[in-house]
Amino acid sequence: MTELQEVQITEEKPLLPGQTPEMAKEAELAARILLDRGQTHSVETPYGSVTFTVYGTPKPKRPAILTYHDVGLNYKSCFQPLFQSGDMQEIIQNFVRVHVDAPGMEEGAPVYPVGYQYPSLDQLADTIPCILQYLNFSSIIGVGVGAGAYILSRYALNHQDTVEGLVLINIDPNAKGWMDWAAHKLTGLTSSIPEMILAHLFSQEELSGNSELIQKYRNIISHAPNLENIELYWNSYNNRRDLNFERGGDITLKCPVMLVVGDQAPHEDAVVECNSKLDPTQTSFLKMADSGGQPQLTQPGKLTEAFKYFLQGMGYMASSCMTRLSRSRTASLTSAASIDGSRSRARTLSQSSESGTLPSGTPGHTMEVSC
Repeated sequence: MTELQEVQITEEKPLLPGQTPEMAKEAELAARILLDRGQTHSVETPYGSVTFTVYGTPKPKRPAILTYHDVGLNYKSCFQPLFQSGDMQEIIQNFVRVHVDAPGMEEGAPVYPVGYQYPSLDQLADTIPCILQYLNFSSIIGVGVGAGAYILSRYALNHQDTVEGLVLINIDPNAKGWMDWAAHKLTGLTSSIPEMILAHLFSQEELSGNSELIQKYRNIISHAPNLENIELYWNSYNNRRDLNFERGGDITLKCPVMLVVGDQAPHEDAVVECNSKLDPTQTSFLKMADSGGQPQLTQPGKLTEAFKYFLQGMGYMASSCMTRLSRSRTASLTSAASIDGSRSRARTLSQSSESGTLPSGTPGHTMEVSC
């Protein structure tokens, strides 16, 4: 008798006429994103109702990624290009994420009445425990931009045990000085609120170039139905208190931090100063070339790769495959520590115009990574 042989048959999804495997993969990704619309919730806090949207399901022994947006934006206009990029899909498959909208910034938000007392940034930070309690989440990795970066930093100072890491884009930890106030008042006499907010979000070079991105966000802010609410958030940002970071002092961020800013961005000096005040063994500094004022919008792929390295340094996604940083030749990252898998690993990143490789090293040595 002829010996029977076991044959494995693998079912493959048929391609549509004229469709390449790459096109099929992109279509599958688009479909997954379309289906994952997230669940929107609202929770009452001592400072009013706060709306947030949850994507994914909680993963055992993993924190949630919680984002907080900048002035003039909501979570979609601030973070959607980043979290919908193909490079980010590996991350969002491994973490549940919570996108917080500042009060009155969510889509369809009613306009607050004249005289409404909008929360300060410190008070907005105090609403985050209400969100985590509602969701029964015990810890987060925060990702904030501008005002959102300040809010997450203030929260981390007050709730250190619940914050495993922070990615702070365009953070200004300082209160406005007298000179800043004078300049702000003078600008207010000649510029509209949307124009002042645009100058906060983007560099002068970007605004002068008036690219499609600038035109898009100028239109979003100028024609926002909740522009009065946006102005209230803007005023709270301009009235922020000094975070009083002090290297080696009691007031500092105890978790791993990645500071991010674009080259020639409006907040470049503020982020550099913030880096000088934080613990160098816990802080990474990423200065991104050719990214303008909003690197999460203009360079989502490069920022995602840096985020993956940051997560690996915290002990997550150890098997993640890095591709973009090794093949691109546009810039390089310099790191001041090795990738040792420890969550307390020291790392300082900066970006230059040279390409390089990723050698092993010890804390205090530098590594060049092209990105």
